[in-house]
Amino acid sequence: LSESGVPQLVQPMIWDYAADLDVEGKVHLVEKYRRCGFSKVWFASAFKGATGVNQSLTLIGHHLKNHLQWLKVANSSPPDVLEGIALTGWQRYDHFSVLCELLPVAIPSLAVCLQALENGGYSERTKENVEKLLGMSNLETETFMR
Repeated sequence: LSESGVPQLVQPMIWDYAADLDVEGKVHLVEKYRRCGFSKVWFASAFKGATGVNQSLTLIGHHLKNHLQWLKVANSSPPDVLEGIALTGWQRYDHFSVLCELLPVAIPSLAVCLQALENGGYSERTKENVEKLLGMSNLETETFMR
């Protein structure tokens, strides 16, 4: 790869939507890209639509855990390597499936994930900020929102 010149033309994006993604494995992957000549990498997460083919509601906790794991990868990687993180929101689980997790039901998940990334983690204060921003009295992350 380094001899091809590709690392001067593109920045790789590492995708993983798992709540328990392998932090150490991702850090090693970042290191491999660096050794190949890539100066920057992107991470890709999901705030909705990546947990099941017939999922209609968004389980915020799954996506929050994924973002917290990505923060661990970022904190364990060289400080100048991360270019950014793309928060994807899949409308279909795959090309052959019906629509899943429409945006309105996923807005609380998007808000939680963005706040966790902005604040470098998730706390009771972060939860209260999201509740205030969305005008909600009780944000639920480990069960489906009512």
